[in-house]
Amino acid sequence: MQNTKLPKTSRRRVLHGGAALVVTPWVAALQTSCSQGDSDGASSQMEKINEPQQMKIHYLEIVTPDTDASVTLYSEVHGVSFNPADPLLGGARTAELPNGGMLGIRAPIRDTETPVVRPYFLVEDIEMAVAAATKAGVEIAMMPTEIPGRGKFAIFIQGGIESGLWQV
Repeated sequence: MQNTKLPKTSRRRVLHGGAALVVTPWVAALQTSCSQGDSDGASSQMEKINEPQQMKIHYLEIVTPDTDASVTLYSEVHGVSFNPADPLLGGARTAELPNGGMLGIRAPIRDTETPVVRPYFLVEDIEMAVAAATKAGVEIAMMPTEIPGRGKFAIFIQGGIESGLWQV
């Protein structure tokens, strides 16, 4: 048997590849569930949701009991600056991202809230997107809720994974 050296790889590359393996099937399932039609006209609504818009994360929320350490980590690793706590976003400290989205880091709001990383996907019509998610069998954790000056958001849970929707 030949002794073959494996190429060097970084932890970041391994983690990125692992994240792709976890996220890719979920994205495919979401796209499939949004494109399947039925007799009540939902298929035309789903086509409208998927038509020109590609999936875009508008807000990435990190909930952690140690916000200062997380803000320091992301500032140093990624070179971003965080704004002061925003009460409209649960006290999140936010950083603007080059793609137009935001990263928000906040402490849990209630005793039962556990640490989570929650992406909020941009949608044109949040009511229609929540209806499609409900039809796909997800648990709606937060119905569409307005944040003055920022738009509306909703949260759903599918397979134990929390995700959000955001309409500006």
